[in-house]
Amino acid sequence: MTKKSKIEELREKRAESRLGGGEKRIEAQHARGKLTARERIELLLDKGSFRETDAFVTHRVEDFGLGERKYLGDSVVTGWGTIDNRLVYVFSQDFTVFGGSLGQAHAQKIVKIMDMALKNGAPVIGLNDSGGARIQEGVVSLGGYADIFLRNTLASGVIPQISVIMGPCAGGAVYSPAITDFIFMVKESSYMFITGPEVVKTVTHEDVSFEELGGAGVHSDTSGVCHVAGDSEVETLALVREMFAFLPQNNMEDPPLFDSGDDPLRREEALDTIIPEDPSKPYDMKDVIRLIVDDRKFFEIHAEYAANIVVGFARLGGRPVGIVANQPAVLAGALDIDSSKKAGRFVRFCDAFNFPIITFVDVPGFLPGVDQEHGGVISSGAKLLYAFCEATVPKLTVITRKAYGGAYDVMSSKHIRADFNVAWPGAEIAVMGPDGAVNIIFRKELVEADDPTSRKDELVADYRDKFANPYIAASYGYIDDVIEPGETRPRLINALNMLENKRDQNPPKKHGNIPL
Repeated sequence: MTKKSKIEELREKRAESRLGGGEKRIEAQHARGKLTARERIELLLDKGSFRETDAFVTHRVEDFGLGERKYLGDSVVTGWGTIDNRLVYVFSQDFTVFGGSLGQAHAQKIVKIMDMALKNGAPVIGLNDSGGARIQEGVVSLGGYADIFLRNTLASGVIPQISVIMGPCAGGAVYSPAITDFIFMVKESSYMFITGPEVVKTVTHEDVSFEELGGAGVHSDTSGVCHVAGDSEVETLALVREMFAFLPQNNMEDPPLFDSGDDPLRREEALDTIIPEDPSKPYDMKDVIRLIVDDRKFFEIHAEYAANIVVGFARLGGRPVGIVANQPAVLAGALDIDSSKKAGRFVRFCDAFNFPIITFVDVPGFLPGVDQEHGGVISSGAKLLYAFCEATVPKLTVITRKAYGGAYDVMSSKHIRADFNVAWPGAEIAVMGPDGAVNIIFRKELVEADDPTSRKDELVADYRDKFANPYIAASYGYIDDVIEPGETRPRLINALNMLENKRDQNPPKKHGNIPL
């Protein structure tokens, strides 16, 4: 056989591998409005950067007629490439081959990529589109999932891991994405659940569709499983690239700097009047955030879930930061079960990957109610408290309007190792609001007063003048400074520069016992 024929053979095999399950199955995938595994990779990565590995791997099963049905590369495409010229490892499940089902060969390809990513300190992005475990391979498929779960866990906090759900992801398959840092989903065409609609109907007699049970909408606003949802596959992959620009390669690096040209000394006079005079009137904290960050760009995470707290990425002076902020426009910004879990996990991600954390505080306390207490708001609130306490990255806190009760402590207060704490002049820092405080402190006097309403108004005004301001906290050093709202951006950037070489550590231990 001549050298040329061997090269031709290689080219033919590569062409066969690129076809996956064949032209008809590719056409069927397109007919469903979905891209193929390789098309998704091409959209995700920089043009021409993808280098495939294990393109000639096949399954080794002879039973159930599989011996005559072997496809080069099996049902997943794996390799590495770049996003914005930065190395990233990727796997993309191929629904055209056995419905993207996971067998031994499929799992081994993913495990190889994950091991390489961990050794070389680069992120992993998984594009999920699979019918689940390959039943014909039995327990070997289950073992393959567990091999992946272990790598997800060992890589957690070491390299960023992103899961993109672009079709079905059911049964045991959901646990790999659940361990990763962020889950992206495509609206109307992707879904995740442990048990499907048919099983649900059999067991609970509930009729539910795939979308109602585990679609992107449900997981974005109800369960919180999905962090970001796109309207199409193209938009979703673009959002992954956008978020990737904030992330470091691994836990030993800082997030990448980017000079946007936005003046670090820029003042925003609009902030001076953004807080309503009526302390009970809401405003949108996202407006505050966008006025302060570089180019007014804020990449929000979990936008629809637990909207009473806002989390996401932005840049300040070119430096990527994680932002946590109470949202007074939803539930008055009160903390509850879901918002505590949402923010707690985000804070831990930021701490693991060296993001300074900027916290904007306007919180009346924890949400009261039987459902909250019975649902475990105590342990959920403790998750957020634990996360802030544990974090050793630079922590900067701005109290915009109010910080009452235990929520003041939890929201990155000076007492739990925040580095730079400031307040706006109208901030109220107290055990509780003036109205509630007067009802308790002067209860007897109000009962005996000739005009209880008038007397209460006087007492509330007096309490607000004496206690509901930032200067008492500042007198104890709990607030480092009281600043004009308009100068918040330059003050935060200056503090970030000051904290650039911060070093802090927790006591030596195997790990803490966060109240999960």
